[in-house]
Amino acid sequence: MAQEVKKIPAVQMLDGVLSDGTAPPAGHIPDRQPSPHRLPPQELTTDEATLPYPRSPRTPRKTSRPATLSKRNAEAMKQQIGEQFETMQQALQKEEQAAVDWVEQDHRAASSRLNRVLKDWTQHLSQVQKNIACAKRALEQAGTEGTQEYTGDLSCQKKEDAAQEGIKLNEGRFQRLLKTLRNISKDLQAQLQRKNFLLDSTAVRIDRLASNRHIAVGRDCRLMYFTGEPQAAPELPLQFDKVCCALSSVGMATGRHYWEVDVGCCSAWAVGAAYGCIKRKGAEKGAKLGRNRHSWCLEQRDGRLSAWHNDHHLACQVRGHRPLRKVGVLLDYQKGRLAFYDARTMKLLQEFSAVLTSVFDRVHHQFMEPVFPAFRFFKPDSGQLGPDHMEICDLHL
Repeated sequence: MAQEVKKIPAVQMLDGVLSDGTAPPAGHIPDRQPSPHRLPPQELTTDEATLPYPRSPRTPRKTSRPATLSKRNAEAMKQQIGEQFETMQQALQKEEQAAVDWVEQDHRAASSRLNRVLKDWTQHLSQVQKNIACAKRALEQAGTEGTQEYTGDLSCQKKEDAAQEGIKLNEGRFQRLLKTLRNISKDLQAQLQRKNFLLDSTAVRIDRLASNRHIAVGRDCRLMYFTGEPQAAPELPLQFDKVCCALSSVGMATGRHYWEVDVGCCSAWAVGAAYGCIKRKGAEKGAKLGRNRHSWCLEQRDGRLSAWHNDHHLACQVRGHRPLRKVGVLLDYQKGRLAFYDARTMKLLQEFSAVLTSVFDRVHHQFMEPVFPAFRFFKPDSGQLGPDHMEICDLHL
């Protein structure tokens, strides 16, 4: 039989104690009525539930997440660069240790050979001293006679030891090692310098609409051929009609840019840069690279290498007198600098910059217009077997 529970009105109970001060009976269930000490519940909106304490619009909450991500990315880049250089340093240290070990080994072998040679010469010296002593005694015995001659063997000749020749040969090998290390050092320095330029490498493409009709442009717009017969195409307003020149499709008006041109299969050429306002019609100097104020170029013609600007030129030389096969061009637009390099050795061939160059009869301060990479073919030698062609190198890593 269920126990009957007495229901006491909520007004007689406050905080679990009846109004008369007694505790409620067991099983007591109070009425669900609002207490005078409690506020009625209010409905919360989504914004209030998310932001219980309203923020002032003048003090928005700031976040450092982008800065944190940027810092992490920078640290990751530094770590990756450090790992690459550490790998190269380990390779260099390994080669250095191998070279030092070889020198130490050769030194020990040479010392051993020298000790043997010294021992032989010591024995030979002892024999010579014995012969001298015998000669002295013979002379003393014949001192009173005067006319008697000593007929003993006083020869002290000694054959050349093969060990001495071996030492000389190892000296030559050491000199060859030093020469090889010097060449490797030069190549390494050149590659490190080229690495800095490659960070600013730019994809250069030939503008077909501006190329002379004697220039055939490849599909990728990087390869150019000189053709004896003009191509069957209508003349265009921006096309070079008389001078065999070509320009890139996009000009450069800011930043640093580097590109390389393979000229190894071209007998006479010019590589440079020009403003877009360069003349396109006629064969006057205004349409030729380096013969006006609007263009600069490095030119090889009749076996001579020279740099041209404003119809003035300077002779250039390639290290080792080898034919130039690849030209590197560095353009720094903000600094007004245009430089030409031997891309194999990274030797600076000629630089046009914000300095007074008396030979070019002008002060070149800065670039005033977008600069376009420019190219020119000269008439090839009659005895050349294949057609002249130049190619813009793909430097994308």
